[in-house]
Amino acid sequence: MDEIAFIKITMYLAREATKLWRKIATETALEVQILLEKWHLLLLGLIFQYIHGLAARGVHYLHRPGPVLQDLGFMILPELGRERSYISETVFTVIFLSFLLWTFHPFIFHSKRFYTVLIWRRVLAFLVASQMLRIVTFYSTQLPGPNYHCREGSELATLPPPDSVWEVLLINFPRGVNYGCGDLIFSSHMIFTLVFVRVYHKYGSKRFIKALAWLMAIIQSLLIIASRKHYSVDVVVAWYTVNLVVFFVDKQLPEMPDRTGGASPLLPLSSKEKDRTKEENHKLLNGNSIDTADWRQRTQMNGKHLENGNHVHSETMNGS
Repeated sequence: MDEIAFIKITMYLAREATKLWRKIATETALEVQILLEKWHLLLLGLIFQYIHGLAARGVHYLHRPGPVLQDLGFMILPELGRERSYISETVFTVIFLSFLLWTFHPFIFHSKRFYTVLIWRRVLAFLVASQMLRIVTFYSTQLPGPNYHCREGSELATLPPPDSVWEVLLINFPRGVNYGCGDLIFSSHMIFTLVFVRVYHKYGSKRFIKALAWLMAIIQSLLIIASRKHYSVDVVVAWYTVNLVVFFVDKQLPEMPDRTGGASPLLPLSSKEKDRTKEENHKLLNGNSIDTADWRQRTQMNGKHLENGNHVHSETMNGS
């Protein structure tokens, strides 16, 4: 009896594994097709992440340590200390990895609310706009860093003039990133956190996770101040700046398409069905709706989505 049950379980797992592989292969083929057409802005967004790191490294040469400024958050929140400063980084890592895994969940699960390539293009657009403002801000005025390695008496608080241009261009990664000074207003960690939370709030489907995400953003803010990595003003400015940037940039970007109408099937199709699916995907990629009646209905809904997992969007993929 146990042997028969074992055989049934093995057959079930093999069947489900085959379905999962087909699902991943189908999703990958579709995402690669989109990537081949939409890679330009993705690449620019990734390159700007390096430029942002280069700017943060450069301002460290200008940083001059001094007395820690008076800060209301420092008065209210007890100092975690150097030995517990990892807590805020741990929370940020959890937020970052959770969002990363969520953006790739359409490769495995049947829920197809968005295209991974398109959502990362959107995320990078929000990040770049926020980081450009951040670079202008922290180069305008250099404040004495409140972090432990940026205070008076620390050897890391100031950088000697670089010996070569390569020393600057290589940004001493990762040490130069972890022990930077001078790039204060406003917090880079909060840029990433708030962009991730805002994107999930719009395209996610679980209300509980949305509430938890905002709670994690608040906790992250408090931990950054308690660990003395930033002044309170760095976090406060990040909260209203990033939210305003996401709001206005999002208004300028065409909405992503509704996946419920143009999603690729899980199981193999006949030749006729394959041709039809290919034609529908091609229309989506070129910004044309598949069904005129369905398009009109979505337009009337004005781009809103439902909490039960069915997105309704008013515009197509073209340029998003």
